[in-house]
Amino acid sequence: MGVDVGQKAPDFRLVDTELTWRSLAEFLAQGKPILLAFFPGAFTGVCTKELCTFRDSFGRLAELNAHLVAISVDGPFANKAFAQEHNFPFPLLSDYNREVVRLYEVYHEDFAGLPGYIAAKRSVFLIDGTGTVRYKWVSEDPRLEPPYDEVFRAVESLR
Repeated sequence: MGVDVGQKAPDFRLVDTELTWRSLAEFLAQGKPILLAFFPGAFTGVCTKELCTFRDSFGRLAELNAHLVAISVDGPFANKAFAQEHNFPFPLLSDYNREVVRLYEVYHEDFAGLPGYIAAKRSVFLIDGTGTVRYKWVSEDPRLEPPYDEVFRAVESLR
């Protein structure tokens, strides 16, 4: 079932690229909308394109008074190298235990045909300042990018 629009987003605690523990509650404390962008893997083609698109649109998100937080199951060291290589101005969090992808029910089992390998499904959740999910997009196909225009319209609707 997962997390749906209209529900409170489950809190989580994940490590960032500096090995600092971050929580959804911490981001929500600022009272701004949050885009949670789950992505399958650092340094992969579609994930690089997606996060670079968000990077290039970061000013627009700032104008809309919104935060972006990206989450993958990659370790914090791979995420750090990925963030540094592409100059991402938003946090990349590591769900290395696969707890949050399971909590939100956005994961692929046996990803890329590898038995036992679990990766995040490419997905975007818009959470308003009260912690309520206002938009959800989840793809079963890791080759698909999010519908960026639709995502930004959802953020604009919270103004």
